[in-house]
Amino acid sequence: MANGRRILVCGLGKSGTASVRLARHLGLDVVALDTRTSEAMGTEAAALEALGAEVRLGTTEIPEGEFDQAVVSPGLPPDHPLLATLRARGIPLESEVDFGWRHRPAGIRTLALTGSNGKTSLVKALAELLDAPGAPAVACGNYGLPVAEAVLQSPPPGWLVIELSSFQLETTRALHPDIAILLNLLPNHLDRHGTMEEYMRLKSRLFANQTPADTAIFPADARELSCLAPSLPPAPNGPKVRMFSNELPLPIPGSYFDNPVLRPAAGALFLAAEAAGRTPEEAQQALLAFKPLPHRNALVREWRGVRLVDDSKATNLAALVAGLRMQPPDSRIRLIAGGRPKETDFSAALPELKARVASCYLIGEAAPAFQTAWADTVPCTLCGDLDTAFAQAVAAAQPGETILLAPACTAFDQFASYAVRGDHFASLAQSLPA
Repeated sequence: MANGRRILVCGLGKSGTASVRLARHLGLDVVALDTRTSEAMGTEAAALEALGAEVRLGTTEIPEGEFDQAVVSPGLPPDHPLLATLRARGIPLESEVDFGWRHRPAGIRTLALTGSNGKTSLVKALAELLDAPGAPAVACGNYGLPVAEAVLQSPPPGWLVIELSSFQLETTRALHPDIAILLNLLPNHLDRHGTMEEYMRLKSRLFANQTPADTAIFPADARELSCLAPSLPPAPNGPKVRMFSNELPLPIPGSYFDNPVLRPAAGALFLAAEAAGRTPEEAQQALLAFKPLPHRNALVREWRGVRLVDDSKATNLAALVAGLRMQPPDSRIRLIAGGRPKETDFSAALPELKARVASCYLIGEAAPAFQTAWADTVPCTLCGDLDTAFAQAVAAAQPGETILLAPACTAFDQFASYAVRGDHFASLAQSLPA
């Protein structure tokens, strides 16, 4: 063996491929598994083999022999047969996040963030705030680079700014952030985790290793904090706790975060800036200069007095409600929603639908369930696909209204991703006659 250690990498998506590269950089012997064939993998498998990794495709069968650990894809649910086999053979499981973080160069500081909605925009803003010449801040984890790739950057990062999903936290144990942020807790991924209690338990793992030298940042919501409290390190051994609200120390007029939905995230950024040694003025400037990512409440076009807005990243019910609240208060909304649902109870949207929505145009697998849940509150039309829904919404829309794509579902029943879905909506909008 190259370094006396042999590891197994399960899944060769972005994080798995990064794990193989880091392991070979460390001189470890690597066996990598993926269910895809060599044709589906293209040249990627050959590139990993050229680094000295053993790549086995079209299989989840674990080779014979001893392994010191297995780095597992967050796409594998906890009850996956492969993980059960690994546990039965006594092979320790580790997330790509932990594997990358443990092998970071000395001196790198860590800010890690989790939550249900708005994580990626805040991570991007934080990375821009903490970036410095010669010591860049690298956005990684669920957004940006895999952590195992971020730690190999040159020059070495000054900060790792890590976005963590509940899927990643299932197998994350070692991570110890200098600053940890819980942005919010709303029902999400219950199709995988089963209950809100389990979902919250996974989120609390972000804070498990923090000490009094660290900072934990929470929303000023007693319910959320009380739910997490049993899993937090007890005082006086736990981190310094700071709490944010929508009250900001400096104004951010015109910022992407200057609205009722995202202003609390701006509050979290001001607290994180203080913990990282940045001034309130630097935090304010980062928020004012922020450019949003695609498919997040993006105004695609104004057509004959109608706003056409792509919020395809709204893949759960809470994100749908946030998307409705982010539209101009005097604009009635024609809502396009549906896809593959993550949830089964859609009643939480009813107050906002009643207040803001003129009609709903429903698509994908969730359409019948949405109609059943919402039809007594707002007019609903079963449209099947996005093209039909868009055409009907355009035909009905009046000047001053908004056509909003906020699906409250994943795209996987009809599109490869939420980005492809959003791009298709944008192409339909751009194809309207001048």
